[in-house]
Amino acid sequence: MININEVIETNEMIEKENLDVRTITLGISLLDCIDSNVDKLCDNIYNKICTVAKDLVKTGEDISHEYGIPIVNKRISVTPIAMIGSAACKTTDDYVKIAKTLDKAATEVGVNLLGGYSALVSKGMTPSDELLIRSIPEALKQTNRVCSSVNVGSTKTGIDMDAVRLMGHIVKETAIVTNECDFPGCAKLVVFCNAPDDNPFMAGAFHGVTEKDLVINVGVSGPGVVKTALEKVRGESFEVLCETIKKTAFKVTRVGQLVAKEASKRLNVPFGIVDLSLAPTPAIGDSVADILCEIGLEYAGAPGTTAALALLNDQVKKGGVMASSYVGGLSGAFIPVSEDQGMIDAVNANALSLEKLEAMTCVCSVGLDMIAIPGDTKETTIAGIIADEMAIGMINQKTTAVRLMPAIGKTVGDVVKMGGLFGDAPVMPVNPYSCDAFVNRQGRIPAPIHSFKN
Repeated sequence: MININEVIETNEMIEKENLDVRTITLGISLLDCIDSNVDKLCDNIYNKICTVAKDLVKTGEDISHEYGIPIVNKRISVTPIAMIGSAACKTTDDYVKIAKTLDKAATEVGVNLLGGYSALVSKGMTPSDELLIRSIPEALKQTNRVCSSVNVGSTKTGIDMDAVRLMGHIVKETAIVTNECDFPGCAKLVVFCNAPDDNPFMAGAFHGVTEKDLVINVGVSGPGVVKTALEKVRGESFEVLCETIKKTAFKVTRVGQLVAKEASKRLNVPFGIVDLSLAPTPAIGDSVADILCEIGLEYAGAPGTTAALALLNDQVKKGGVMASSYVGGLSGAFIPVSEDQGMIDAVNANALSLEKLEAMTCVCSVGLDMIAIPGDTKETTIAGIIADEMAIGMINQKTTAVRLMPAIGKTVGDVVKMGGLFGDAPVMPVNPYSCDAFVNRQGRIPAPIHSFKN
């Protein structure tokens, strides 16, 4: 039974400690929309999204109002579009037409973002996959709410280095063509290894082919709640520290479970998973880096950072899985630079480098996230950074991702200002030495030996 003290405690988490449900994401299969005529395909996609998602935003707002729980975003994920468009799309312009249809539908139903302009190419690219990937810069230029992701590796298949090399080019090209836009396109473009089918967070969300026709996935967040709880046990043993994080993660996840079940019932859509990630925002007091400092570091990036993050990530998962039978997505601690004021402070203090962030990604939820790099960074260097991060995911059997933002016309020390949930990103230095000969080899890196488990 829930007692009055727990109700009061949850209210304080919401009012004073930035607890929120970061997103309700409606996953929509578009497999039944496939048609060989691109115009008919676009009509099918638009009609399905507008039909099944018409009540999503209102339902989220109603639940938020009735329960007093902030629900920050309402989003949609769809089947990877490279699959849906393969029969109809003969040019990159055909794929851009689908992207604009997705954007129009997202605007019509009122969601913040729509994910799934995606291709899954961990073992190789079909002609359709490559067309979609090459269309990404223009698609992100001509849309406002569409997010794109490309999965280029997995523990089971290895890393498609041809796709990695291409993504180095696509990331740079996206930065160039969206440089004059209100918002940098690279903030809506992620490169994955081991991408999950049920991730509710953007920009990497897509509706996996293993999913039902429709599904509700919820992402919760509460870095401020965890930090406040740890302030009360400052100086205590690791055992007390871990127990505190687990208990807090349990409470945060129960809030997400409540919202997910209620949304599922009201929309008559099956409940999928709760993603119990600690996802920071630029708001003061809503920072994963601040949790690391509360654990005992002067800045994120100081010696001990990777160990502290490993502890945090593990205890969040242990607490969360007790709160819901269906935990999925990414689930753990995110370390985006631009979206976390503590991370920004650490970069500005020269405590945190790209190399240290890469080490931290071995033990956190995702990877190199929302990092601005100099605008003159070479495409092959970007591909090399992607390859490094994909290797960490492949070998460690975990999801890793790269969301880099080449800041055109800017260099180290400058700032990319985006505002809102995406924050501001200080431009970080990149290792200047060449990896051209490595990246330009053709083929794929084989799967590791421990992938053979059949």
